[in-house]
Amino acid sequence: MTQNPSPLLELQNISIVPKKAADRLLVNNVSFSIEAGKTTCVVGESGSGKSLTALSVMGLLSKQLQLISGKVLFNHAGQVQDLTTLDAESLRKIRGHKIGMIFQEPMTSLNPVLTVGYQIGESLTTHLGLKGERLKTKIASLLEMVGIPPSRANSYPDELSGGQRQRVMIAMSIACEPLLLIADEPTTALDVTVQAQILKLLDELKTRMNMGMLFITHDFGVVADIADNVVVMFRGEIVESGTKTQVLNNPQHPYTQALLACVPDAEGKKPLKPIDYAWLPENQTPAGVIA
Repeated sequence: MTQNPSPLLELQNISIVPKKAADRLLVNNVSFSIEAGKTTCVVGESGSGKSLTALSVMGLLSKQLQLISGKVLFNHAGQVQDLTTLDAESLRKIRGHKIGMIFQEPMTSLNPVLTVGYQIGESLTTHLGLKGERLKTKIASLLEMVGIPPSRANSYPDELSGGQRQRVMIAMSIACEPLLLIADEPTTALDVTVQAQILKLLDELKTRMNMGMLFITHDFGVVADIADNVVVMFRGEIVESGTKTQVLNNPQHPYTQALLACVPDAEGKKPLKPIDYAWLPENQTPAGVIA
């Protein structure tokens, strides 16, 4: 009997708390996995724990937060490692190399006083040892891959549009051909046309490079475009998970149903509807929300 291979990434019972309030669970017992070449979308409102979960994979939680339980199992180079047990130096060798990350707002993630070419090249030099003409050639190739003229390598972030800056972030994140790409709401600040272009680009890169992708979003329209599997989070917990078809076509949890009811239709005829929290016990209704 053939055993199923280990997933590319597996989160097991991840829980995160503030160090000064260890009884306040920000992420509670979260578990899911990602396969190579597949996209798992984690969806939920702001404050649901999506980004904290992603940051825990990279070992990038702020000093005010603490991972109190769980494992982050990463399958690379023929072995499975628990990333939560690695020291800072070992994690640095994986970040930007085996795991890439696109942050939500490129203008705060890119250094304003360094050219975008220099910033793309940093990980290539650090992880792959590229220098000189080989480095310039690779930077040009990456810019072309994400739809930016190689001549813009000498531009500074404030000389680029929002969509171009996000494409630079994508080029940086895939420079070393990672096995896993984490995208934290990378299209939130973009207009719908540019958003569609970025989503298409990410999906093409995922297929071309056979990457696994962890995509954080609050938008079920994005989920419909890019997801293979979906994880729905509410107040730091997973309330529903399944394939895209299962979750979008037959949502089981009232919160998932409420989120989907908020999605506008393509014609703009459906009235916008706030999230309905009527399913919550009265004493748990979010402050300021009338259920």
